[in-house]
Amino acid sequence: MAPFFFDTASAIAFNPFSADGGLGTAELAGSPNVVMVPDPSTFRILPWADRTGWMLADLYMKSGRPFSLSPRTLLKKALRELEELGYDFWAGLEIEWYLTRIVDPCLEPETLGGPGTPAAAPKVMPVAKGYSYLLENHLDQVEPIMAEVRQHLLALGLPLRSIEDEWAPSQMETTFDVMSGLDVADSMVLFRNAVKQICRRRGYLASFMCKPAINGFFASGWHLHQSLTARNSGRNAFIPQPGEPLSPLGQAYVGGLLEHACAASSFTTPTINGYRRRRPYSLAPDRVTWAKDNRAAMVRVISMLGDPASRVENRIGEPAANPYLYVASQIFSGIDGIRHQRDPGPLQETPYEADVAILPHNLSEAMEALEPSRYFREAFGEEFIQYWLSLRRSEWSRFVQAEGVVDMATDPVTQWEHREYFELF
Repeated sequence: MAPFFFDTASAIAFNPFSADGGLGTAELAGSPNVVMVPDPSTFRILPWADRTGWMLADLYMKSGRPFSLSPRTLLKKALRELEELGYDFWAGLEIEWYLTRIVDPCLEPETLGGPGTPAAAPKVMPVAKGYSYLLENHLDQVEPIMAEVRQHLLALGLPLRSIEDEWAPSQMETTFDVMSGLDVADSMVLFRNAVKQICRRRGYLASFMCKPAINGFFASGWHLHQSLTARNSGRNAFIPQPGEPLSPLGQAYVGGLLEHACAASSFTTPTINGYRRRRPYSLAPDRVTWAKDNRAAMVRVISMLGDPASRVENRIGEPAANPYLYVASQIFSGIDGIRHQRDPGPLQETPYEADVAILPHNLSEAMEALEPSRYFREAFGEEFIQYWLSLRRSEWSRFVQAEGVVDMATDPVTQWEHREYFELF
């Protein structure tokens, strides 16, 4: 279980040799082995790697209890609780990311870093120009490598829907058809790993870092399209009736998303760099809002009378987020909304001007919003929340020590952020 003691720079955030393993339980002292139980349903043969398979596993302690720090275990818990209410979770993925060509891998000994100090990120250049949604030649410029990516993603059985040229130079957007429950998060893990491996083998670097420290690069987001189906009928439970933006159940679900948005912020946006998106008038949310088909809102309602694709799109996430925690935070929030029939309030037609709660401006504020949340302590478990707070604060402490006070909305992206996240994610 050694990887759980490290933060994003492989800095040791916990002392595994203390009596409680640094994590509050004697069972984790001494960095013990955990039991990995493979999930055969996730097995894939990687078409770009000779005689190489890929498979996910669930983690357990030697006692047989599920490992409390495993994000996949937490998502399974959320799905079980939703099933007990009579519903299944469905989601579509919409992810923005950067495709770059490596100019210099930066392998000089003095650039290799060490524990707590990431290696220098490779020097790269864009593969295509940007700032236009209208030029087909941008897609032509990336087609040689993207054709290979597309071929391999389809060979893996991923429900690829589209690959598009986004706004900034070499910024791509990839969408996938609707998937159920655990498949959503498993597919996101496979997608990111696949794209990074395929591109790197051809001299490219794909990065899911939100906003690299490269001139002209804009922030990337991860929009999660969500709906529920009734287990007894298989029907979409969000389809509205006349005069409604969503069904009453859908509105209660949104009420839960809004109620817990700030506390869930570190699950949807876990990196320091991810908070670069949160600016007004930027097509990314800066406050807790919902609206009908409005890309300025945090929760965008996409629905029509009788439309089986009626859904909500949460636009808060960053592409580097842990898929299991992102999805679990949405389901747990929605469950609370359903159980307590939370009213989302009126739709906001001008989201950036709405008089509502402002989302955390940085990772530290996100931790402050999560810490007092009794609901997430119950949903995720006290042990995990204390672990998560310590892990993210270790990362924040290193950042502040190196860079001091930084305004995520106005100050330029630091080299610390670029070195920390660009190659890793």
